[in-house]
Amino acid sequence: MSLPRAMVFGEALTDIVQGVPGQWQGFPGGAPWNVARGLARLGVRSAFGGSISCDSLGDEIAWQSETAGLDLRFLQRVDADPLVAIVPSSRPPRYFFAGEADLHFDPSQLPEGWLGAAQLCHFSCISLAREPLAARLVALAERAKAAGKVISYDPNWRNLMDERYRRDTFPRMVALADDLKLSDEDLKHIYPGLDEAQALAELRQLNPLAQILFTRGEKGLVLYTPEGQVYQQAAIAVDVVDTVGAGDACMAGWLASGLLDIQGLPERLRFAAACASISCRNAGAYAPARVDVEALLEQLGQA
Repeated sequence: MSLPRAMVFGEALTDIVQGVPGQWQGFPGGAPWNVARGLARLGVRSAFGGSISCDSLGDEIAWQSETAGLDLRFLQRVDADPLVAIVPSSRPPRYFFAGEADLHFDPSQLPEGWLGAAQLCHFSCISLAREPLAARLVALAERAKAAGKVISYDPNWRNLMDERYRRDTFPRMVALADDLKLSDEDLKHIYPGLDEAQALAELRQLNPLAQILFTRGEKGLVLYTPEGQVYQQAAIAVDVVDTVGAGDACMAGWLASGLLDIQGLPERLRFAAACASISCRNAGAYAPARVDVEALLEQLGQA
């Protein structure tokens, strides 16, 4: 079996969500895992590098990983409590994390030859704010960068990220990134007190060479290139069921478009926007297949 072209490292977890009071439901998730699953569904040979529990929650993540087409050789199973996000309320958002299965990920156990085969390595979210996993992943990103791989980073701000994260981890990961994605909410948390233009200027100083994909929810996407070009893409209107995982679907679409036969930055932006919109018209962190995306773009006359 061929090794993956795209590697995504970080956490996979189960969201335990309270809909109406007293009624809870579990959904497999975690931003890095969502991106990995999205890449695979879009037709990119991909793997998720992370560790999950050996119980029924881990079984569900493993099953959905296999169903999406991820390379399961990179998914590590450990005898530890599953990582869960307890979400008592989504409006306004309230959440906290429990469990430790993700922290046991061991990069030395990855299949031989993976780094030589990979073209892209993506990093994201709370895995970079939870030790000892965070230090392992930053070191892995540095190793991949030194090997000439494309590095992608989406901070995906969560309440575990403190001043140390802002001061140390965030700048290190930004400096490594070839592709950097942030939402308007991320920017507000990372650069409190600065307006959007000031925050983006600070970001550009950390890495003059990165492509910056900036997402504004229903207001669409903006791409800032290292050469100073700015491309804008409006959000594609759909009947929204929920917005859970839309940013991850957008990230998967953007990265996949660079590995598939999609030419031109405006075309890649439309592809990413379509992925986000398809996710929004489905419940939970839905990962669109490429046929879904092409159908939506064809419907809009933009294929």
